[in-house]
Amino acid sequence: MQIQIQEAVNQIMSAVASNQVNVPLLQPILDLVAQIPMAGFLVSFVLWKPFFAALICPGLSTLGILLLVFPWVERKLCGRIQWRVGPHEIVWWLGGLPQIMADSVKFLFQEVIVHKDADRPYYLQFPFLSFIAALLPLLFISAGNIIAIETPYAIQLMLALICLFPLFILGLGWASNNRFSFIGTVREAFMSFAYEIPFIIAVLAMIVLYGTSNPLQMSSTGGLLEWGLFRNPVAAFTFFVAAAMATSRLPFEIAEAEQELAAGPHVEYSGISFGLIYVMCYEKAYILSGLMTILFLGGGSGPAISGLGDLSGAVWFLAKTVVVMTTLFALRTIYPRYRLDQGLKIGWGAMISLSLVALALSVVIVLVQGGIGGVEGVV
Repeated sequence: MQIQIQEAVNQIMSAVASNQVNVPLLQPILDLVAQIPMAGFLVSFVLWKPFFAALICPGLSTLGILLLVFPWVERKLCGRIQWRVGPHEIVWWLGGLPQIMADSVKFLFQEVIVHKDADRPYYLQFPFLSFIAALLPLLFISAGNIIAIETPYAIQLMLALICLFPLFILGLGWASNNRFSFIGTVREAFMSFAYEIPFIIAVLAMIVLYGTSNPLQMSSTGGLLEWGLFRNPVAAFTFFVAAAMATSRLPFEIAEAEQELAAGPHVEYSGISFGLIYVMCYEKAYILSGLMTILFLGGGSGPAISGLGDLSGAVWFLAKTVVVMTTLFALRTIYPRYRLDQGLKIGWGAMISLSLVALALSVVIVLVQGGIGGVEGVV
């Protein structure tokens, strides 16, 4: 029995050591740490690519930093575009940056109020379930050649998990048992059907074009002109608009509609429950921006950064993802919110048409290039 356990441990150690994140700049330090008992194993485990991807980049640590910083970035960006100041009063010489800490403390220590008509168990569970479920697609996102779970069906699995997001929004509104929440929930249901179909078709168009649904292979397709943005701009535009609709940001803030529904499905929540719901749109924005980076912007491809090794691809991936997120959030400063009927008309009309055109374009390109065998392999 002891021999079997030792063999299993040796196999685990061998698997961890054979799939490390290579960072030449840090290698001398890592060699010194490896001489310390147990410290070397811990460092090797942290640098094991699946663990590194899930915990650090593009996983929890990176997401946590973006969730903390991006609300401030969005406020300052929108303020500058609209000739306003944005966050300013709290430590003005830092641009109001401590405002994000003040908001975090408020959410953490504010009382969670459960009103008498709410369905208490579900009312308390859905915010946490929503936050956790939004983390799952990160397991299939590749930052350069760093990925938590590598599978030839990664994009399909990400699509399936992303399409679960609206279900939790519906659960939030249903558990609140409030008329404004109910109206927002119905709007969310309508909008989810309107954008998910063109969203899925646009992603399918890129799977057909690349001949694979493995993010690592999509990210290593070649130079700038091989990016999906240039090979199929119709799919890129459709995906971007669908992502804006999925994150419920203006001009598609139809389910929340503060002027009409006072936050829609979220109106009854407070404290940490509301805080988790509040940052969920930023979670979705990060995941969808990361997916757009993989499909249309070459993933982590870019000039190698000396000394960073495998982290070079992660740096390029994060840079492109932040640009996409910033562009998504800048939309709220330019366009007013659409009515529900206008949003549905866009989703079921122009978006469906554009997604089908994008799919047809991908099929034509693949047929012209003589790659129909690759298409059949994916489909």
